Amino acid sequence: MTAYLKKHTEALVKDVGIEAACKLTGKSKATLGRYYSMDDDHSDRYMPVDAVVALEAASSYPHVTAALAEVQGATLETTRSGRNSEGGGVNADVITLSQRFAMLMAEYNLSIDDGIITANEAKRLLRETLELQKILVEMKLHLEEETAP
Repeated sequence: MTAYLKKHTEALVKDVGIEAACKLTGKSKATLGRYYSMDDDHSDRYMPVDAVVALEAASSYPHVTAALAEVQGATLETTRSGRNSEGGGVNADVITLSQRFAMLMAEYNLSIDDGIITANEAKRLLRETLELQKILVEMKLHLEEETAP
C-alpha cells in the first residue's frame, strides 16, 4: 500500500508540475520528493492533507484521493473536466494527453508487477483509458475549430 500511495503522490506532483507544486504547498522540491520517495529513510513520510488538497485543486485528476478510495475498496467518480480542458487549445491537449498516457503506463506497470491484473487494477486501467479518450475528443474538437473556415 505504501508504494501505491507514493506512486499516486508522485503522479499528483508531476501532473501539477514541480515548480507549481512548490508554490501551491509552500514546500521545497526536496520535501515534495521525500513524500513520494521509495527510500527506506522516507517510507513513513506522506504528504500532508492540506498539501494534497491544494495540489488536487490544480491537477487534472485527484490522484491521491482516488488512490485512498481504492485502498479502502471504494470508487471515486469525478465530473470535473480538468485544468487544461477549457480554452487551452491543441497544445494544452497534447500536454494533458502526455500526462494521462504516462499515468496509464504507471498504472499498467503497477498492475502487471506481480504478473496478474486483478479486477480492481483492470478498473483503474479502464478509468485511465477513458480519460485518454476524453482528451482525444477534446483535441479533435479543438483541431476542428482551428481548421474551420
